[in-house]
Amino acid sequence: MSRTGRPPALTPAQQEEVRRRLAAGEGVRALSAEFGVGKATIGRLAGHAGRVRQVAETLAAAHNALAELPLQQQHQALSLADKLRSISDNLASAAELGAKTSHRLQSLANSQVAKVDDADPMQSIGALRDVGVLTKLANDSASIALNLMAANKPTIERLNQDPPPRAAIDAGKLSNSTLAELLEARGSGPV
Repeated sequence: MSRTGRPPALTPAQQEEVRRRLAAGEGVRALSAEFGVGKATIGRLAGHAGRVRQVAETLAAAHNALAELPLQQQHQALSLADKLRSISDNLASAAELGAKTSHRLQSLANSQVAKVDDADPMQSIGALRDVGVLTKLANDSASIALNLMAANKPTIERLNQDPPPRAAIDAGKLSNSTLAELLEARGSGPV
């Protein structure tokens, strides 16, 4: 089925340029005037650019903090960060597999419920036992996913309530290569 309707106001290349320039700090009004589109069109692209800018500032702040450590501790911090990412990836995979297993076990438990005689459930004691065992296994399988969700709930709520503070970047503490990358990303060209 083909999509009909009005073509996008900006080409994909223009959209990418607008996102890049928004992330570099240019205003919505100026860009909408330059590209001859409404502020709402540019505004829809601003959400993506704001997230990119936020991540870039977080990375820059992390680079600053890393640069303040002695060389030995920099290596330890980078090694620990790699381990934490690996643990996070493994927990996410375990949670996903546990949730799938839980779903399958709940389906099996539901199929056993159909075997229970409503008029005399005690005649179906084997099916009832199977339902109980499968339900317990399903609940146990979901525990990693549920615990991760519970552990992240306060953080997600906090992030949704208060915008994160903007990190101040001290250019004097950045390495030349990091500074060059930031300037290039901002559109100032290579250093």
